[in-house]
Amino acid sequence: MSKKVLGYFLGGLMALALVVPALHGHAVNAAAMTQNDYFGTDSSGSAISGDTFASSAGLSSGDLPTTIASLIRVVLGILGIIAVVIILIGGFKWMTSGGNDDKVKSARKVMTSGIIGLVIVLSAFAIAQFVLSSVITATSGSV
Repeated sequence: MSKKVLGYFLGGLMALALVVPALHGHAVNAAAMTQNDYFGTDSSGSAISGDTFASSAGLSSGDLPTTIASLIRVVLGILGIIAVVIILIGGFKWMTSGGNDDKVKSARKVMTSGIIGLVIVLSAFAIAQFVLSSVITATSGSV
């Protein structure tokens, strides 16, 4: 049996496996969730609220814009560290080039790329800081 025929045969079996159960028409047993189904009940049998569940699970109680702002700050901080490491690698290459012009050019190119990356990250941080502080001020209602 050729690979092409085997492929068509297996494809047909997969199609049948998807179509036959859909044609059979199983009954769906769906029920509306109650308050107890969301987060369970405590020892007294009363429903646990979402805030109680979040605090016991160690989740943040901050609002969404503040959480997004801190996440963006962490990502940009990591990118800044990477840019500084690239600059250091370029400096190390330059110091170990031994006066070879090709190695010095390569090291200078790496350092230039790292500096450009650092400028981009710092600019992105400044823009993100401005936008996020504006969004947080607008959503919190404080002036």
